[in-house]
Amino acid sequence: MKIALVGSGKTGSKVLEAHPQTTVFNRSNPVSLESLKGHDIIVSFLPGDAFLEHIDLFLKSKLPVVTGSTGFDWPKEVNQKLTENKLAWIHATNFSLGMNLVRQMIGILSKADQLFTDSTFSINEIHHTKKLDAPSGTALSWQEWSNHKCQITSERIGDVVGIHELTLDTETESIFLRHEAKDRGIFAQGALWSAQYLLKNKELTGLHAFADIILKELK
Repeated sequence: MKIALVGSGKTGSKVLEAHPQTTVFNRSNPVSLESLKGHDIIVSFLPGDAFLEHIDLFLKSKLPVVTGSTGFDWPKEVNQKLTENKLAWIHATNFSLGMNLVRQMIGILSKADQLFTDSTFSINEIHHTKKLDAPSGTALSWQEWSNHKCQITSERIGDVVGIHELTLDTETESIFLRHEAKDRGIFAQGALWSAQYLLKNKELTGLHAFADIILKELK
């Protein structure tokens, strides 16, 4: 599997460590349609605004894409274009495999209204100081999974990889759910798993969330 890694930041460097057969594209080595030839798949950890600027190029390459870029809204036409070109992309706000267990737990907590009349949800997320988007994409995913409007707070501290905590609060009790990423290598593992999945499932088309793919595999 020959990977075109676009974006060589904190997480991208972990992909390179885990999979040396990787070409790195960054400001020093800009990606182009010609330079993508000979690669099997694109893995992108570009910032959200930069990823948006590269979408057309990635579509023209006819390569499958795995992206952990966050902080942007997907253009509505991307899924249709992928389907028309028989291509599949996988995206994630968080490529932690364990995060998919958290999704199941949040699904249970989302049923709180069936038991409590006064339940409220809040989320606190902490990341390193170089992370630009706030709240994090993962925090927004947690809110979506909870099926509730959450008060979300964000902190940017040192070199924290990623900490997310959801609190379900009622008048008489509180429940806390916390996920802490200890090493960025977990995001590289999830991205590489997704790359291998796309190359094995060539009949897949369209834009897919990593969490949905994992959920299907766990059934």
